[in-house]
Amino acid sequence: MPQNILPWKPDSFPLMLAPMQGVTNRIVRKLYIEWVRPDAVFTEFVRIKRELRKRISASDLLEIAPVGDVPLIVQLIGYGAIELTEAAKQMVDAGVQHINLNLGCPFGRTTSGLTGGNVLRNTENLPDILAGLRTVVPGSLSVKIRSGYDNPRQIFELLPLFEAVGLDFLILHSRTVVQKYTGCADHTLTKEVVQATPLPVIANGDINTAAFGKKLQNDANPAGLMLGRGGIADPVLFQRLRGEAPAEPSIAERRQILGRVLTGLLPVYSEFFCGEYQILSKLKAVLSAMEVPELEEEIKELKRINKLDVFVAAVNRLLP
Repeated sequence: MPQNILPWKPDSFPLMLAPMQGVTNRIVRKLYIEWVRPDAVFTEFVRIKRELRKRISASDLLEIAPVGDVPLIVQLIGYGAIELTEAAKQMVDAGVQHINLNLGCPFGRTTSGLTGGNVLRNTENLPDILAGLRTVVPGSLSVKIRSGYDNPRQIFELLPLFEAVGLDFLILHSRTVVQKYTGCADHTLTKEVVQATPLPVIANGDINTAAFGKKLQNDANPAGLMLGRGGIADPVLFQRLRGEAPAEPSIAERRQILGRVLTGLLPVYSEFFCGEYQILSKLKAVLSAMEVPELEEEIKELKRINKLDVFVAAVNRLLP
């Protein structure tokens, strides 16, 4: 059995940057690490391929390389115990320490094989998948999971498996898979899960303000919090939750934060991606993840722009 190592400091309350497909690439992660230092960051999910020698694409191998000194957790999505274990072994050989299995994405395949949250439709192979991963992962092995496929209490049926196989922690998004992102995350259920298992539970879902995050911490007593859209819209939320910045940003600060995110990404995206269309598409993917009612018009304007120089000029207007 590999030695289990949590990707956060002992006796700390970690604040993690969530994996968001199309958004939290290595460039975004580097910006966050240098600016607000999450306690852990995740890759976008790494899709597992069927070919033995090419379980992981060349682009994904680049993405799983650390970009700073904050622990990096690689998130896998796929199906088949053999395939996932072989892919994890290739990642470990490439230097990966921490691996997370995606059991929450509501857009996983349902035809050639169940992946993501759709694994919860039929969990028959899940014990073999987790046992295989546990044999090769040298650091932490975790899952990011919804509360269930269509039954929000399915999670309680899975806790004994997670404990028996030796998971190090789990990340719970307290919605069902069929809910996708509608309604509200049910953090009364998060509290129940925390009380039902000795495993550290990281709470995820609708953590958009420092006030809500602190209330969730006090009410549910999770081991930590994972920030997704709330952290993308307001990177300083990490510092707000630590008491290092004002709990609520003003509209002026929100405008400056948006400008800082985009000016931080623009030159690097211009270096790594080819052509105005691709650069703007990558930037607009980040904008699409930002839910900031106070800046709704500014964000809409930026998403409508199709010329890079016009986009840059609009971003500069956000800055003081």
